[in-house]
Amino acid sequence: MDSTLGTKKTRRMSRKTREGLFLFLMALPFLALVFAFTYLPLYGWRYAFYDHRPPLRLEHSEFVGLHWFRTLVDNPIRVQQVINVLRNTLAMSALGLLTSWFPIAFAICLSEIRSIGAKKSIQVLSTLPFYISWVLVFAMAFAMLSSEGMVNSLLMNWGIIDSPILFLNARDNVWRTMLGWNIWKGLGWGAILYLAAIAGIDQELYEAARVDGAGRFRLIWHITLPGVIPTFTVLLLLAVANLLNTGFEQYFVFSTPFNMHAIEVLDLWVYNLGIAGRLTSLATAISMLRSFISIALLFTVNFIAKKLRGESII
Repeated sequence: MDSTLGTKKTRRMSRKTREGLFLFLMALPFLALVFAFTYLPLYGWRYAFYDHRPPLRLEHSEFVGLHWFRTLVDNPIRVQQVINVLRNTLAMSALGLLTSWFPIAFAICLSEIRSIGAKKSIQVLSTLPFYISWVLVFAMAFAMLSSEGMVNSLLMNWGIIDSPILFLNARDNVWRTMLGWNIWKGLGWGAILYLAAIAGIDQELYEAARVDGAGRFRLIWHITLPGVIPTFTVLLLLAVANLLNTGFEQYFVFSTPFNMHAIEVLDLWVYNLGIAGRLTSLATAISMLRSFISIALLFTVNFIAKKLRGESII
């Protein structure tokens, strides 16, 4: 009897081992991609400690230690550049955090639509902009908002304005413009996670609340919102940890000499220094500092989440 039980237990363990090995082999290609595109490029951090002059090889460059890191604080002009870039970066990140509840509201509105066809159509149409590249988005913006675009042409034909409004070159409202394009492009995609969270809420809670006389708004306030708050909290903490990672493509395609002072975020500045300015070592040093600060922010928000909610995100 004992031998039979032992044999069954061994077979069960071996089956679990095979399943675990199979799942690991399935994940292995993705782990290899993560290593190749995330960890392997860290080898290039050594450029930050040399005075690299393209196209010379790094071995032929002078080792300068922490010179490029000190340059960021020793040179008053460079300090002013850092302050301006950080201001733009943190401003765009802060605006993103302040509007991070938009996908929740959109997902709740979608979940309340009774017509399945209308719900699917709206979800598809709102998700499609996420797959449009920023180059095409800028082409659309240029066609509508340039000095000879559709908006200026209509306003001038109607006699509302006498000269074109430079929407794309104005530096005063560039933050709001970038925020608007970000919301339009990512609203539908951001709502997908919240729709999944809403679908996972126990339907018996809604039925019990309806029996007690709760209306639609009461159901949203007391059941739907508490059901999506955990998902929102995790995404918000990750967004806080990525305050310095605003992206590159959007700001690169929308940047002009007129709005560069207001639109140059950290990623765009690193590109301008490393590629356009050929200051590879300085750009690498800035990227290293950005990575260290992001890691520190991640562990900080993880510690706060563990203290406040009793759960951690890593």
